[in-house]
Amino acid sequence: MQRFFENRHHANIYPLKRGNHENALKFRDSLPDQIRTKMRIKTSLSRLVMLAVCASVLAATLARADINAGTGTNSTIYESPAQRDARMKWWREARFGLFIHWGLYSVPAGEWQGQTNYGEWILEQTHMPVSQYEKYAEQFNPVEFNATNWVRAAKAAGVKYIVITSKHHDGFGMFRSDLTDWCIRRTPFQRDPVAELAAACRAEGITFCLYYSIMDWHHPDWGIRRPWNDVAAQAGPPDMDRYVAYMKGQLKELLTRYGPIGLLWFDGQWESPWTPERGVDLYNYVRSLQPDIIVNNRVGKPASSEAVGFSEIGAVGDYGTPEQNIPPAGFGPGVDWESCMTMNDHWGYNQFDQNWKSPGVLVRNLIDCASKGGNYLLNVGPTSEGLIPGPSLDRLAAIGDWMQINGESIYGTSASPFPRKLPWGRCTQKVSGDVTRLYLHIFDWPADGQLLVPGLLSKVHKAYLLADPSRQQLATKQAEAGVQVTLPANAANPISTTLVLEIKGTPSIEALPQIKASASEVYRNDNSHYGPQFAFDGNPDTRWATDDAISQAWIAADFGSLRSIHGVRISEAYPGRVQNYELQYRDGTAWKTFLAGATLGDHIEITFPVVKAREFRLNILTARQGPTIGEIDWF
Repeated sequence: MQRFFENRHHANIYPLKRGNHENALKFRDSLPDQIRTKMRIKTSLSRLVMLAVCASVLAATLARADINAGTGTNSTIYESPAQRDARMKWWREARFGLFIHWGLYSVPAGEWQGQTNYGEWILEQTHMPVSQYEKYAEQFNPVEFNATNWVRAAKAAGVKYIVITSKHHDGFGMFRSDLTDWCIRRTPFQRDPVAELAAACRAEGITFCLYYSIMDWHHPDWGIRRPWNDVAAQAGPPDMDRYVAYMKGQLKELLTRYGPIGLLWFDGQWESPWTPERGVDLYNYVRSLQPDIIVNNRVGKPASSEAVGFSEIGAVGDYGTPEQNIPPAGFGPGVDWESCMTMNDHWGYNQFDQNWKSPGVLVRNLIDCASKGGNYLLNVGPTSEGLIPGPSLDRLAAIGDWMQINGESIYGTSASPFPRKLPWGRCTQKVSGDVTRLYLHIFDWPADGQLLVPGLLSKVHKAYLLADPSRQQLATKQAEAGVQVTLPANAANPISTTLVLEIKGTPSIEALPQIKASASEVYRNDNSHYGPQFAFDGNPDTRWATDDAISQAWIAADFGSLRSIHGVRISEAYPGRVQNYELQYRDGTAWKTFLAGATLGDHIEITFPVVKAREFRLNILTARQGPTIGEIDWF
């Protein structure tokens, strides 16, 4: 891999030939002292000028560094699209990773002064003196920790990579660092969890990855020092250059002592001391140590996307990082992303948090991410004893049961080719030679055994269930609205049963119609930002909005030609405003109501007998405040 501006601290940029250099020295030494003194002064000045010119050229080059083809990475490290694809290949095929948030915050287990809703942010949220927080290090002794058990539990769940917090925002290193004793060396435990997990991952064939927080509430040189950081009170003003040197030193330890690292998951970049320029520099530094490593977008300064975390890659980094959310429509071809999500309501261990997501929700989240071209990074928060909580292990085991049969429909797949969400589930796909396999993940099993795959125009050569070892052929036929498949009476798995359709070549699928949107009202008449077209663009960050005083409004979709519609999905950007509504179609010059309802909420999906018309609309009869609709999908 070619790299520009490699570190050459001890190399001459323009080295002299040995003979010429020695002759120059002899000539210099033969001159009178006064002339030699003047030469030294001029030489020093020349060197300063040369250094200044080089620095100026380097700064200008960095400022105008090309965006890598297909990556969105503003970086001095160049790679071709093919090189980038090779570097990203394992991660794109993996689809499923395990996040581990483990640190001193597991000692209080979520509780401080009678409050029980804390996690890994307990130091920041309680404002406890840092000297008080440091005492948790004396109590951290996870003698039950067994890296092999952790990794094997993850592997049995179908996980392909593990990301462990080497240092979270509290600055405490879960590894043995030579640069500070604010790490595992200060605990009674003394062992190195990072080293043990790295070894266990290698032994089990799991890719080992690291999380590292840029922000540091403990270090005296982080640019925003907390008033409760009493241990840094006498340290003088913060110095970000000194902090970055410390951070790079720790990263060098992590990237040179623990073998190949699959990816670095940065976080804590949002505070003002961190800048885009520092992000580019850090990205380049990390990849100078391990050129094949993958780095998330939080190394830089990505914009926060409404409702989906830091989804945009921004100026630097290899993939976006939605948090606690799966983007409704993904981000389209060529955009790498990964949704990180918890099993309950906390990242770090909280003994009081029993709000666990069901195994069904977790499996469907994994499917949802894969169907949109993304990865799923599912979190566990181990205890201070070194154990992954029982409910987490139970859920990992349940995911593993499903993956053992259906893993083929997740690993190495790409996003659904269907332009809209399927009414009964999701789709992933995989190309093998001239055959495309569509993996249809059926969440809602049809009561009559007839599954319509809407919009599919290709001929199906083979249809079978992954859960059927015999791969018995299922009957299919081409219907007016797509392909109809005759299924067994019962689903193989109520969470999701996978139907495989094998098709020659690229699937032919009916394109989405071009919708002409109109509405009775638009917020401040600002069509460029809040017009009705934004309710049909598939983008969760846009919306159709009306003025706050509006209590009645409508929004219509003109498909341009006759359409057969049997359902609609509607999402309110501000749930609870709409109180009564009608669904209507245009018959000549009149609008006719075919369904009426009350509230819409965050998301509602309604099915009804097929209605054929060119134009449909949502007619809002009563709203508490100006109706604001995020998405409408007529299907």
